[in-house]
Amino acid sequence: VQLQASGGGLVQAGGSLRLSCAASGRTFSSFTMAWFRQAPGKEREFVAGISGSGVSTYYGDSVKGRFTISRDNAKNTVYLQMNSLKPEDTAVYYCARSRTLIATISVRVDGYDYWGQGTQVTVSS
Repeated sequence: VQLQASGGGLVQAGGSLRLSCAASGRTFSSFTMAWFRQAPGKEREFVAGISGSGVSTYYGDSVKGRFTISRDNAKNTVYLQMNSLKPEDTAVYYCARSRTLIATISVRVDGYDYWGQGTQVTVSS
């Protein structure tokens, strides 16, 4: 399985970005997917997750109401729409695939076994 994240960049505070994560393999729709982020000197943080069917989503407290996770199983792609961006959202963003087929969305890093390479998001004030 390979995950390829894209869509990062430099944006002013209050702006928007949409991240994409394209996955290889035929079982994409069977797995929960998630976005994490990691700022310099900080631990990797759960941002948002979505079940395989797309019915269930879950968000970290710091992004609720501003970010939206979605997926297109026909395209093997998961998205993260980020609105009302703040300087504290600056980080490298990673997409990840759940370690198991259980639909529960884990917020733990060790709940995921395949990771994309990361895409940098920088929000200027």
